[in-house]
Amino acid sequence: MARIALLTPAAHNPYVRIWGPAFDRLTAALSGAGLEVVSMEWPRAAEADVDAVLPLLAWGYHQDAADWLAMLSGLEARGVKAVNPAAVLRWNTTKTYLADLEAAGVPVVPTVFADRVDDAVVAAARATLGAETLVVKPQVSGGSHETVKLSAGEALTGGPSGAAMIQPFLPSVSGEGEISLLFFDGVFSHAIGKVAREGDFRVQPQFGSTIGPITAPPGALEVAARVLAAAPGPLTYCRIDLIRHPDGTLRLMELEAIEPDLFLEHGPEAGAVFAAAVARAVG
Repeated sequence: MARIALLTPAAHNPYVRIWGPAFDRLTAALSGAGLEVVSMEWPRAAEADVDAVLPLLAWGYHQDAADWLAMLSGLEARGVKAVNPAAVLRWNTTKTYLADLEAAGVPVVPTVFADRVDDAVVAAARATLGAETLVVKPQVSGGSHETVKLSAGEALTGGPSGAAMIQPFLPSVSGEGEISLLFFDGVFSHAIGKVAREGDFRVQPQFGSTIGPITAPPGALEVAARVLAAAPGPLTYCRIDLIRHPDGTLRLMELEAIEPDLFLEHGPEAGAVFAAAVARAVG
C-alpha cells in the first residue's frame, strides 16, 4: 500500500485549527484507491518518509512564502515526490505564472505586475488597463489576503505589502460569477460556479458568496485545454478559474495547482477519479 503525506497548515498558522474535516474527506477518497494517508505540517514535508506528499491542505503557505519555496527545494534535494511536482508547485506559487500562460496564447485577465504598489503605481495601472475600478492583490496570495478593490480616486489602503498585481474589476464576478473547472490527470471532472455577493469581488464562502455545481458554459473547456497545454509539467489535479470579460470572452483568473478546494462533493464520481489520479502519480 502506497503511503502519502497530506500536507497541512504550519503549527503557527490560524488555519491549523480547521483543517481536520477537510483532511477526513480527502482521506476517505484516497483510501478508496488503496492509499494510506498521514498528515504532516507542510514546513516538515522534506522530512517525510512516505511515497509522496500532497499539498492540498497546505493552507496559509502564502503567508510564509520564503519558507514554502525553501521546502519545495528540500523536496527536490531529498528526492521526495510531490503531487503535483515540486517544480510545478514553485511555478504556481507566484501569480506571475499568468504572464507565462498569456505569452503561450492563453486568454488571461489583463494584469499589471509591480515589485511594490503605491498610489502612483495604481494610477499608472489604471491608465494601462483602461479601467476605473481595480483589484490589487499580492503576487503570492490566497483567500483574498491583502487584496483590495479600488474605485477611481480612492487611495490605496490595506493592500499588498510586497510584490503586487493589479487587474480590472470585472462586474461579472457578481453576475455569472467565476467558473471553476476541475481536472484530474488532464481530464475534465466537474464545474463549479462561484458568485460574489452583490457589491463584493471576493468569491470565498466566508465573504457571503454563492457556490454550487454548474454546467461549463460554451468555450470554457476550450480555454481550459489551452491552459493545460501551456502548463510547465503534468497536473495530477488542478482547478482552472475563468471569468467573463466585458468583451464577452472567457479569461483565466487563476490556475490553482497547489491547494485548491476540489469540490469533490459536487461531482458524483469525482472523489474516486481524483484518488485514482493520485494513485497513478504515486506509482
